[in-house]
Formats: sequence, C-alpha cells, structure tokens
Amino acid sequence: MVGIVGYGAYVPRYRITVEEIAAVWGKNAETYKKGLIIGEKSVPGLDEDTITISVQAAKNAIRHGAINAKNIGAVYVGSESHPYAVKPSATVVAEAIGATPNMTAADYEFACKAGTAAIQTCMGLVKSGMVEYGLAIGADTSQGRPADALEYTAGAGGGAFVIGMEDTVADIEETVSYTTDTPGFWRREGQEYPRHGARFTGKPEYFKHIIEATKLLIQKTGYGFDDFDQVILHQPNGKFPLRAAKMMGIPADKMKLGLLTPRIGNLYSGAVPVALANVLDYAKPGELLLVTSFGSGAGSDSFAIRVTDAIEEKRANATPVETYLKKTKNLTYGRYAKHRHKIRM
Repeated sequence: MVGIVGYGAYVPRYRITVEEIAAVWGKNAETYKKGLIIGEKSVPGLDEDTITISVQAAKNAIRHGAINAKNIGAVYVGSESHPYAVKPSATVVAEAIGATPNMTAADYEFACKAGTAAIQTCMGLVKSGMVEYGLAIGADTSQGRPADALEYTAGAGGGAFVIGMEDTVADIEETVSYTTDTPGFWRREGQEYPRHGARFTGKPEYFKHIIEATKLLIQKTGYGFDDFDQVILHQPNGKFPLRAAKMMGIPADKMKLGLLTPRIGNLYSGAVPVALANVLDYAKPGELLLVTSFGSGAGSDSFAIRVTDAIEEKRANATPVETYLKKTKNLTYGRYAKHRHKIRM
C-alpha cells in the first residue's frame, strides 16, 4: 500500500501577537482572540520564502525517511505564495535536496489545499510504478492586507512528505476529493493581497466542502468517526475546524494535536501538512487518522491514514514540529511590516 515513508516540517521562529496587530489599528484584541481562537502567528524571516521553507521541510522528511534523495522521481510544491510568477519553486527545491535531474517537478496552486493535491499526485505516480518515491510539499508565506481580518491569521510554514511503497510510517488507505466552483477567496495576477467574499467564506465554501469530502471518505471506507484516533481539518482559524467537527459529531479531544492555528496562524498550503506532521510525531502504531484539507475556489481532499510499526523505528530520525513551535521570537508591528515587505521604499 502506498503511504508516507518520511515526513518533515518547518515553521519560522518569528511571531507576532494578536495584541500587537490590534493595537496598531485601534481594535479590541479580545474580539479577534475569541472570535478566531488565535493568539499569535508565525512570520517568515527576512531571508525566508516558500522555497527556503520547502527545502528545510523536505530535508527533514528525507532524513526521517532514511532514503537517498536521488531516488526521488517527482517533486511537487503546493503554495499560493511562490516567489516567482514564472519560474518553478519545485526545481530549486529538487536541486537543493540533491534529487537526480531524471525526475518530474511542478508547482501546484489551489489556495490552501495545494499540498494535499501534491500528495495525491505522488500517490498515483508511485502506485503506477512510474517513480519509486514522490516528494509532496505544502508551504506558504501567506499574505494579509494591513487591517484586514486575514492579517491576524496569515502565517508561514510548510510540511513535506516522501510518498512510497516500502518501509512506510503511515499507509494511506483511501483518499477522496470534493470540488466545486465556489469563489470565496482570490488574488489576481499583480495584486499583492488576496480578497475574500465574506458571504462565501463560511457555509458555502469551508463547511460544505470539508463536510462533503469527509462524508465521501466515510462512505467509501465504511469507517465511523469512532474508528479514528486523531482528526485533522483545515484550519483557517481556530474556530472553523472545531465548529465543523461539532457539526459532524467529532469529539473535540480528537482535534487537539492537529489544531495548531492558535499558536502559528493559518499556514495556508502548509496548514494541514504541518498539522499532520505534528500528529505523526505522537502517533502510535495502528492508530487511524482522518485528514481533510480545504482550498478556496473550492475543494477538499480527505484521507484515511493508518500508522504502521515503522513510526517507532524512525522516531529518532524526526525533527519534531514542537521544536519549531517552542523556539520563537516576538516582533513589533514595525519589524513585522519590514519582514512582510509592507513598507515600500
């Protein structure tokens, strides 16, 4: 069965608190902290972007999987903040990790679910026998217009997964997708910040797609929610995934390990990959994980993932996500504005 051979994540050390942002715009921080269930978000360093984040996450995944990077036959980087409008991030990542040129590579973009789309693509290539290993990455340095609600949540980070057939730490038993043309979030060519249609953001986009994709997975696998030990839902904020879980009858305690947005913000394409990496850091052999991503525009990918015995054997090779969650440095709004290039010379 195709599955995850190795995984890795990376989250920049810099943080900015909700209080710091709210104070600049004369807002009540508690409104955002309680309404969005978020305390602070991650911020990329001055020399960090989607490519550097992807490279570090990929190196962690390769080391964890104990594989030779030259055996990777496909590299896909999912993001909505690729550094170049025309030039792939994937080729830079592939060369940086030492992959062979005899490979296929491409950038993916589907709002916040491009990383899980990359996983599905790698699954197909591996199962068909076209490649031995595929590397799927979801990473972002997400944007938020100053004073917009997105500014309180748009974080930075990414996760990477080596997909293969042998020596897996977790087998992907099933995956399904649910996709429609529902325009609730977009950024046109040349625009610096995304826009969002508020009336589409919740019920028509996030909740409908998360719930429908998860229901499809349940129907296809025959599992019930009681069969899953941990549940990960895309987390644009801390409130939406908890509400979606409640709507489906999923206990909140199954969401704890995978709900990272309150600590690091919404990592967009990196949100679900980093959350999954964190859950795998603590997972035990035999545990069953439910993972459902979401991307505006709109679609969701849902996975049933079974942890194998190799998770314990490879534990020593892992760089725990908690390493990046604990090592932090807070920024003032001025420093944050400089890091995010909000100040134009």
